[in-house]
Amino acid sequence: MEILNYAFMQRALLAAVLVGITAPAIGIHLVQRRQALMGDGIGHVAMTGVGLGFLLSWSPVWMATVISVLGAVLMELIRWYGRTRGDIALAMLFYGGMAGGVMFINLSPGGSNANLTSYLFGSLSTVSESDVTAICLLAAFVVLVTVGLRRQLFAVSQDEEFARVTGLPVRALNLLTAVTAAVTVTVAMRVVGLLLVSALMVVPVAAAQQLTRSFAATFAISVALGVSVTIGGTVTSYYQDVPPGATIVLLTIGAFILLSVLAAPLARRRARALAAAHSTADPAECKIPATRGVADEVGV
Repeated sequence: MEILNYAFMQRALLAAVLVGITAPAIGIHLVQRRQALMGDGIGHVAMTGVGLGFLLSWSPVWMATVISVLGAVLMELIRWYGRTRGDIALAMLFYGGMAGGVMFINLSPGGSNANLTSYLFGSLSTVSESDVTAICLLAAFVVLVTVGLRRQLFAVSQDEEFARVTGLPVRALNLLTAVTAAVTVTVAMRVVGLLLVSALMVVPVAAAQQLTRSFAATFAISVALGVSVTIGGTVTSYYQDVPPGATIVLLTIGAFILLSVLAAPLARRRARALAAAHSTADPAECKIPATRGVADEVGV
């Protein structure tokens, strides 16, 4: 393929694949926890890290990682202790992160708001070898956490009280989830951008949920969908000269709409099959109630 003859496109495709894997892998836990917009908030905070990277002449990716992790930990602490004023504190954190990024990048030598564009909306053509190295290392961390601790993270995401009763370190796992989400944001910012990364963390999961019922199946399909749309968006941006981040997100939304349409008749078929099964089953008073909860899923 012609596209593979160029080194910058090889780097872009590798970065796209890694983002397609990591974003839904952690996004599924955020969706289960009803924190779908957490990635968007972390993206705002990461702007300060990008600005500091330019100001201190250090890697914007690594600096954004450090600031994002600190911001994610602070967000989790606000969630624990903020109570009624928590939303105000989060708003100040998000908007302060944006303002800090703009201020620092303008204070940097030769810096301007134009330098932020590739980080806000993604720019695959400018992904450097050092960026690829950072993305690979950070993606490896995300995969190790989301795969190695999938049962524990699932239990905490589904029911914190149940997880606490079973002896799991709930607060530590919550912090780890927040940190992993922050790392994922910095992995994805060179591909889809800080302002669009949340869509890639949430929409593939929502699309997969249209077809599946189990956590494992949703995880697998959302990751497969994430890889498909990131590769498709990258290739489309190369041949059609369109923004890669916007293309990837629009493809993801298109996939969600398509799967939603396909899932409608499947849901009706399942409902009819369930109704038929109930009509031929034993009387209600003879049934033994079946239970399947977090413990069953964790044990899978």
